Amino acid sequence: MRQDLSVCDTEEYQKDRQKIFYALFWNERRWPSLFPESLQFHVAPSIDLFVNWLTVTGSPVSGAISHGTLAVLLNIQAFFMFIPWWLWIVVVASIRWWQTRKVAGTAGLILLLLSIGAFGLWRDAIDTLAVVLTAVVIAFIIGIPLGIIMATSNRANAVLSPLLDGMQTMPSFVYLIPALMIFGLGKVPAVFATLIYAVPPLVRLTNLGIRQVSSSVQEAATAFGATRWQLMREVRLPLAMPSILAGLNQTTMMALAMVVIASMIGAGGLGEKVLIDVNRIDVGKGFEAGFAVVALAIIIDRLTQGLVHRGTHT
Repeated sequence: MRQDLSVCDTEEYQKDRQKIFYALFWNERRWPSLFPESLQFHVAPSIDLFVNWLTVTGSPVSGAISHGTLAVLLNIQAFFMFIPWWLWIVVVASIRWWQTRKVAGTAGLILLLLSIGAFGLWRDAIDTLAVVLTAVVIAFIIGIPLGIIMATSNRANAVLSPLLDGMQTMPSFVYLIPALMIFGLGKVPAVFATLIYAVPPLVRLTNLGIRQVSSSVQEAATAFGATRWQLMREVRLPLAMPSILAGLNQTTMMALAMVVIASMIGAGGLGEKVLIDVNRIDVGKGFEAGFAVVALAIIIDRLTQGLVHRGTHT
């Protein structure tokens, strides 16, 4: 009993000593280690005002963009749903066999597709694939010209490089906020949030691939009378195609990763299944949905990597 009391007294004594120590030596008034409130400045109110102004004044433009993007997305989704499941397997297997001529790799992709269907997630996988493809197509339309501009202009490269750095390092959840404010809930904001997250690799690798084209080859083409446009179209872009295709592969994979996160604002598909199962703590269903996402990612990665290798050897 005395030992228990002594232990309690010792613990209380140590706590009292800690309180006295913090009160004497770590008082904010005596030791101002924190940044003073008088020097703090917040840009959040200004950003809120800008987003509200953009939402109100830009509603006709955002509405037109939303309707156009949704029309493209729904057409892609309807086309994908029109294709029978067995024809999907035949097409994927044929492309993979054409790329590698290997039975094991082709059979692996077939098994992954069959596993998605066996789990009852075929329609959700199609929805996810439609969102990914829409975002990748828009990223391709925007990313390739931006990469060309960065490769031909050092000033544009100096301006756009920090912007791309910020886009790649910013947390992916942050992209959901402006897309949600401008376009509301649904698949369209998911497409644009995915686009912002996934386009930097394509821009960077396009710029890198064009800049790495041999100067001697360019000088030879110029000596034969090639104009600036002919030099870009006939020499620099073809030689940079492996790097561009690698950027397309990275953009596609990042788009697939972002689509899962974008399910929080109504992207649907496999991401929504994962989100619902996590909220319900349904481990089994969550594993099936997660495995379907991984299977879809492996299939897309192998097919796009095959295009990169084909582009390298041709």
